[in-house]
Amino acid sequence: MNQNIVALVDLDDENSWHKALPTAIDHAKHVEARLHVLTIVPDGMLRMSVVAQTIPEGYEQRITDAAKERLSALVQEHATKGVKVEPAVRVGSVYREALNFARDCGAELIVMGAHKPGMADYLLGSNASQIVRHAKCSVWVVRD
Repeated sequence: MNQNIVALVDLDDENSWHKALPTAIDHAKHVEARLHVLTIVPDGMLRMSVVAQTIPEGYEQRITDAAKERLSALVQEHATKGVKVEPAVRVGSVYREALNFARDCGAELIVMGAHKPGMADYLLGSNASQIVRHAKCSVWVVRD
């Protein structure tokens, strides 16, 4: 088990993982890889100076802990015998943290869901397109 696969999930959007997570699990089982199921808590609002002043102390830790609990439950629900699954939570920019995590764990593959792009995605670029464009490993985009 030398290969590492990263499956990205948005805990607040079942469409981000309901097809992609089973795909990642099946592939990890097939190639005998370790599967890292990663969710990222966006920190955009936490870093805005106006908002940051109103956020109670320890809030970031509380939302990170809540994300860990929710992710662990999701992994437990979908775990498959014979697949080593490790949940992981990061805080920050979604595409940056996904790319950093993939680099840090030596991922050979990132598996992620993608929604049908809207106009904002074409103008600004979605997280999926940023990850596909900048990843140092293969990216498998599972369409909804």
